[in-house]
Amino acid sequence: MQRRVVIVGTGHAAAQLASSLRQQDWQGEILLVGEEPHAPYQRPPLSKSYLAGERKADSIQIRPAAAYASHGVDLLTGRRVVSIDRVAKVVALNDGQQLSYDKLALCTGARARHASIPGVESPGVFYLRTLADVDGIRAIISPGKSAVIIGGGYIGLEAAAVLRGLGMAVTLLELEARVLSRVCASEVSAFYAGVHCEEGVDIHTGVEVLSIENGDGIRVVVCDDGSRFPADLIIIGVGVIPNVELAEACGLATDNGILVDEFARTSDPDIVAAGDCTNHPNELLGRRVRLESVPNAVEQAKTAAGTLCDRPVPYQSYPWFWSDQYDLKLQIAGLSEGYDQVVLRGGKDRQRGFVAWYLRGGRLLAADCINRPKEFMVARQLLARGLAVDPVSLADETIDPKNWLS
Repeated sequence: MQRRVVIVGTGHAAAQLASSLRQQDWQGEILLVGEEPHAPYQRPPLSKSYLAGERKADSIQIRPAAAYASHGVDLLTGRRVVSIDRVAKVVALNDGQQLSYDKLALCTGARARHASIPGVESPGVFYLRTLADVDGIRAIISPGKSAVIIGGGYIGLEAAAVLRGLGMAVTLLELEARVLSRVCASEVSAFYAGVHCEEGVDIHTGVEVLSIENGDGIRVVVCDDGSRFPADLIIIGVGVIPNVELAEACGLATDNGILVDEFARTSDPDIVAAGDCTNHPNELLGRRVRLESVPNAVEQAKTAAGTLCDRPVPYQSYPWFWSDQYDLKLQIAGLSEGYDQVVLRGGKDRQRGFVAWYLRGGRLLAADCINRPKEFMVARQLLARGLAVDPVSLADETIDPKNWLS
């Protein structure tokens, strides 16, 4: 009988894993099981070009649906895995079907963190994580209407930029003292807050949302300082939670994600995991980390495929991310957590582009590159190669960034 891999999930990691298995000569069956009714699609455009109406659903598919069949991948959409029997090596689906497996891959991703706000279930209130979420939001979007966004992270700011571009009045509410407070330095936060204010976004920081009132089709967001914001549309973006429940229920080790080793192996030798749901060791960072990014999902899936095909190659990579807002492309290399120094390269207000270098003890940790692609590419190489750079040099715009690599 043919060996079978069952992949749970239909996100970036799952799609890449299925493709990489064939590329690495897996000869058996591949079953891809996903809860959403769609073939795997890209999530980053949801808060950008797809929300703006610039792209259609089929244009954000990772691969055309027909490509899975042509590569011998059975795509089971609209199905949910409800349990895993590791002894019998069987997964049970919500429709009662049972699928046996020789190897299992958990690419369960993450889900939007739900806010505990009275009235949050009212019509017109959305999270922004799936195609269905964005389709619901787009049905309300119209020039002149008002939107309230709860959460000043990347998703909230990206959505604010799109809605302003579509002619909506936008108010953004953030509990912390500044936007992007968990992910970047105050200089970067201030820059983005300033840009959004210039574009007409009404930003309120240090405010807690107490409730959402809904009467006669009119929604009002009520805050702890007594302010009230009427809204035709409310978007909540307060982070995500890794989907680890299946793993926990079948006894796999978890801790802020499904615990895997550098080869994407879980505590069960016949089960791998990849993507947003995993917590993996990163030798370059010197610690375990759970990442929410497409590059991580793709590269870790390639490692998982190699492991399943008995061609193990450890996954070791510095993380990188991006965010598009208005005419600004933010590219992030590394993780800034734990920095004790920020060095700026370029004027924050000149040409809407600069770099914030993050260091700890004089060693480079990360770089936020705003409309600075050259510095971003060099930053990734500096981090990967462990090269030291004088902080004074990092700030000097007369120095070609490529010189740091030599």
